[in-house]
Amino acid sequence: MASGTLVSRLLGFVRTALLAMAIGSVTSVADIFEKANVIPTIIYMLLAGGVFNVVLIPQLIKASKAKDRGASYTSKLISLTVVVMGILTLILTLGARPLITALTNNWSEPMIVLGTAFAYWSLPQIFFYGLYAVLGQVLNANGRFAAFMWAPAINNIIQLVVIGAFIVTFGAYTSGDPMQDWSSLKTMWLAGGATLGIVMQSLVLFWPLKKVGLKLTLDFGWRGMGLRHVGKLAIWTLAAMVIGNLSSLLYSKIVSGATAARAQMPAEQAASVAGEYALNTSQLITVLPHSLFALTVATVLFNDFARAFAEKRVNDVGQLLNRGMRSTAIPIVFCTIVFIVLAGPLGRLFAGSSENAAQAAGALGQLLVLTSLGLPFKSLQFFMLRVFYAEEDTRTPMLIQTATAALGLVLAFSAAALVDPMHIAAAIAFIYGLTNVLGCIGTHYLVKRRYGSYGVTSVIDTYVRVGWMATIAGAVGSLVLWLLGGFSFGFAYSSLINAIISIILVAGTMGVVYIGLLHKTKVPELDGFLGPILRRIPGFKR
Repeated sequence: MASGTLVSRLLGFVRTALLAMAIGSVTSVADIFEKANVIPTIIYMLLAGGVFNVVLIPQLIKASKAKDRGASYTSKLISLTVVVMGILTLILTLGARPLITALTNNWSEPMIVLGTAFAYWSLPQIFFYGLYAVLGQVLNANGRFAAFMWAPAINNIIQLVVIGAFIVTFGAYTSGDPMQDWSSLKTMWLAGGATLGIVMQSLVLFWPLKKVGLKLTLDFGWRGMGLRHVGKLAIWTLAAMVIGNLSSLLYSKIVSGATAARAQMPAEQAASVAGEYALNTSQLITVLPHSLFALTVATVLFNDFARAFAEKRVNDVGQLLNRGMRSTAIPIVFCTIVFIVLAGPLGRLFAGSSENAAQAAGALGQLLVLTSLGLPFKSLQFFMLRVFYAEEDTRTPMLIQTATAALGLVLAFSAAALVDPMHIAAAIAFIYGLTNVLGCIGTHYLVKRRYGSYGVTSVIDTYVRVGWMATIAGAVGSLVLWLLGGFSFGFAYSSLINAIISIILVAGTMGVVYIGLLHKTKVPELDGFLGPILRRIPGFKR
C-alpha cells in the first residue's frame, strides 16, 4: 500500500512540476485551471472520506460472511453508484458556469469564461471518481489493499504524457499572462487529458476486482440492501463531509481573490503573489507523509477497529489506537521538519521555468512552512476519528468537523476582511495548521471520555522524543542548505536541477543524522518503522 502511494505521489509531484512549466505556478491560467479541476476532487474527497470509506466498509465486511461472499450486495452497491454518480455528474456539468461564478471572488468575465470551459471538461471526472471510490473499497473489504493505492499512478502517467506533449506542442511558459494567447485547443488538451487520467484510474480496478472471484452483475434491485440503516449512518457522515468540503470551497473562493488582485499588478510583483494553485500545491506536498504513512496504517487498522467492535472487544480499541498513532511518529515528525527546512528549494521544484521562478518559489515556500506546522496533528486526529467510524458512530465526527470548519471559516473570512489579497493564501495556510491542532486536541478529549485512556502519555512521549531528534537533524540540514545558498536565493534556487541536488543533499544529511540519533538513543519505535522496510531487502535477516 505504502509503495503504491509513494509511487503515485511522486508521479503526482512530477506532474505538478511539469504543469507549472506549461502554464506557470502564479499565473491566472494556473489558478483558473486549478479552480475547475479541484471541484471534482473535493466531491471525491466527500465520497471517499465519507460514505465509501467509513460507512460502507463495515457493511461490506458483514456482507462478505454470506454464502456468496457478498457478491449480491456488492453488485447492488456498484449499480447504485453508477446511477447516483451519473445523475450528479450530469447536473453539475450542466451548471458549470454558475458553479464557477459562485466559487470565485472578483474574477473578470474572461476569467469566468475560461473557468467554465475548463469545468465542462473537468466535471465528468466526478462520475469516475465515484466509481473508483466504490471499487476501491470493495477491494479493501476483501483484503486487497494495494490496487486502490496503485491505481492513481496510472492517472499520473497519462497526465505526464498529456502535459509533456502540451509543452512540446505549445512551448513552456516563460513570462507575462498566458491568457493573452490562450485557445480552445489548449483548454481541451489540458482539461481533457486530466479527465482521461481519472477515467483510466477507475477502470483499471476492474482487473483486480475480477481476481477477487466475486460474481458481479448489474443489479438494480436495491430493496433489502439495508439502505435505511446505511442512510441513518450516512446522514451524519454526509453532513460532516458536506460541511468540511463546503468549507474547502469557501476557502478556495476567498483565496481566488489573489488571482484577481494579481491581474492588476506589474509582472515582477505579481510573480510573488501566491494564489489557489500555489496553496493547493503546498498541501499536495505536505500531505504526502500523511497519505504514505498515516492513511496506509489507518486503512488497515480501521478493519481491526471494526472487527473489535463487532466481536465486543472494546478494550482492544485503545491498544490498537495507541499502536497506530505511535507507529507513524518517526516519519511524520521528520517530514514536518524537512518541509520547514527545505521549503524554499521544494517551492522551486514547483515554480516552473519562467523568468520569475525564484520569486514564485519563495511564495510557495512560505505556504509550505505554514501548512506543514499542523501535519502531525492532522495524522493523529485521523486515527482517532477512525475509532468513532468503526463503531458506526458518524454523528460525533460530524460534530467535531462542523466545529472545526466553523472556526476555520470565521478565521478565514476575518482574514479576507483584514489581510491584503497579496497575502491571503498565506493567511489561509496558517488557518489550516491552526485548525488541525485545535481539532486534534478536541477529538482527544472526546475519545478519552468515551473509550477511556488509550495511553496518550506514551504517544506524547514518543512524539516529543523523536521531535528533539528531528529538530537536531533539521539544524544540521539548515547548515548544509546555508552553504548551498538556500537562504540567499543562491545555488539552491538558480535552477530546477540545482534545487533537486540541494534537496537530496540536505534531506539525505538530515536522514542520516536523524536515524543515527534515534538508534543511539534506542527509541523503540525505530525498529517498528524500519523492520518492515528492511525485511523487504533480499538477503536481510533479523
